[in-house]
Amino acid sequence: AQLVESGGALVQTGGSLRLSCVASGFTLDDYAIVWFRQAPGKEREGVSCISVDEHQREHVQIGGPVKDRFTTFYGNPKTTVYLQMNHLNPEDTAIYSCGARRGLLCAPGVLTTAAAPLFNSWGRGTQVTVSS
Repeated sequence: AQLVESGGALVQTGGSLRLSCVASGFTLDDYAIVWFRQAPGKEREGVSCISVDEHQREHVQIGGPVKDRFTTFYGNPKTTVYLQMNHLNPEDTAIYSCGARRGLLCAPGVLTTAAAPLFNSWGRGTQVTVSS
């Protein structure tokens, strides 16, 4: 599975960005897609997870620090997952990467650092910088 992120930029505090995670050559119906971020000198942090079960119900997890500001959703067709980030602040500055794992549903705990190795396909990341 090949993933490519885009949408990172330099924005001012309070601004918004929408990141894209595009799958190359396949759809994401059977995959859990996560966004993790990593700031310099800090541990990798889970941001969001989205997946669809066999009844086409979406399962979404959003990390605590961004719960009221970030959302994640599919494009149509399901070859892209978006991360909508609102009310950005300098603490959101990081490289954002998306990862995929086939056959996994997003559940509590999937955004922990320990869960990151479950995702065996990753993009190269996109830089988000928020100025104060």
